[in-house]
Amino acid sequence: MAKPEQRSVKLESSWLAVLGEEFDKPYMRELRTFLVDEKRAGKAVYPQTAQWFAAFDNTPFDRVKVVILGQDPYHGPGQAHGLCFSVPSGVPLPPSLINIFKELESDLGIAPAGYGCLDHWAQQGVLLLNATLTVVQGQAGSHQNRGWEAFTDRAIAVLNEQREGLVFILWGSYAQKKGAFIDASKHLVIRSPHPSPLSAHRGFFGSRPFSKTNEYLESRGLAPIDWQLPPATGH
Repeated sequence: MAKPEQRSVKLESSWLAVLGEEFDKPYMRELRTFLVDEKRAGKAVYPQTAQWFAAFDNTPFDRVKVVILGQDPYHGPGQAHGLCFSVPSGVPLPPSLINIFKELESDLGIAPAGYGCLDHWAQQGVLLLNATLTVVQGQAGSHQNRGWEAFTDRAIAVLNEQREGLVFILWGSYAQKKGAFIDASKHLVIRSPHPSPLSAHRGFFGSRPFSKTNEYLESRGLAPIDWQLPPATGH
């Protein structure tokens, strides 16, 4: 039976193999209709359509080593580009990302690169996944509970079920609830407060997620993540 929804979604092939059936389910059809209606109503939806699945496209299923869970895309103009916590080069750093870079420097001595595009991490196997993949400009949480969460839950579930030795980094209570079912006997689960300025001082700072991740990967004979972003001139 033909599956036009799958053909029209340009999802990376290894992810399509494990998530393709989701596009035939009622919740995804309803989500698709909702998103079309939002655009027809003249709303600015972020990120742009071609970047909705950027986290998957940048980090194929079989290459995932680490999962960082976010909640919503950034809702300011030019900020969201499909990778959680990341912003395109040249865009001012959001407060949570500033704190992530502070912890990275404290943990591994890696100074901030001066920009916030994290595709260097994604290309090494760090899946930078938001729970909700779209948002309306200036309206945080505007596309929550419309279906995206079920899709990203399934993505986490197939990683949990079909892979071993992954690192799941769950910052804040929302991510920790979403990842509550992850099997900690076959994966490393790192939990801490969120890097937001509202909560970072409650235990995010000093949590050393980057070194813990690399120690675990190396203990399994895997290459560590190079968390150092390339010089800004390369972007």
